[in-house]
Amino acid sequence: MANRRPPERDVAPVVQRIRLKYARRGRLRFSSHRDFQRALERAIRRARLPIGFSAGFSPHPKISYSNSAPTGAASEAEYAEIGLTTQWDPEAVRSALDEALPQGLDVVDAVEARSSDFAQRLEASHWRIELPGVDRDTLIAARDAFWASDHIEVQRMAKSGLRTFDAREPVVRLDVAPEAEVADATGQGQPCAILDAVVRHVTMTVRPDDVLAALRRVADLEPPVPPRVTRLAQGPLDSATCTVGDPLAPDREV
Repeated sequence: MANRRPPERDVAPVVQRIRLKYARRGRLRFSSHRDFQRALERAIRRARLPIGFSAGFSPHPKISYSNSAPTGAASEAEYAEIGLTTQWDPEAVRSALDEALPQGLDVVDAVEARSSDFAQRLEASHWRIELPGVDRDTLIAARDAFWASDHIEVQRMAKSGLRTFDAREPVVRLDVAPEAEVADATGQGQPCAILDAVVRHVTMTVRPDDVLAALRRVADLEPPVPPRVTRLAQGPLDSATCTVGDPLAPDREV
């Protein structure tokens, strides 16, 4: 039987890589990562960007993604990288894609990739976790119980099966923000306690729902309604201040 060989094609080489920062807002927070992939590929076609393609039997566009937020979480700091076969101004790429994507999937920044260690810069995430129906004093007591524990095991179903891991060690900051008020299903105001968390990226990623599971274990915290979660930033971690920096800064500086 003859060996199958991919057809020979003239594949234009990638001459420029653009790193994109995009947000997932409003109702689009319920879109999956695969939904965004399809939307971005369609937007690239609508914007007529000179995207590069792989060779082989099934060519696919040269796009890579980094650390997508879980479905249901809003985000102001998602990242993707596209390879172009001709040079484009990064701001023109950002504007064209932002116009072509649906409202709620917003491209907020674009820079030319000038370094190869981008994935290593995504060391931590900064999360805002809104808990409608939970008062601030209750959340402060749960936060204090969290810090008083050295190790808090939680469980989550992964592709490989049920995993047990420590949700305490990767959390480097867990503050209670000033209380807000939100409307409930009847339109009446209700208290909304807010957690401000910075979590290091480790092999078994600790997500906001894992932090809440840890608070449930140590303080019996049970929010009456699902939390509202937003990733505010992801990037290099400043250990001294427990803040998250801009991962695109090195590319801008070059």
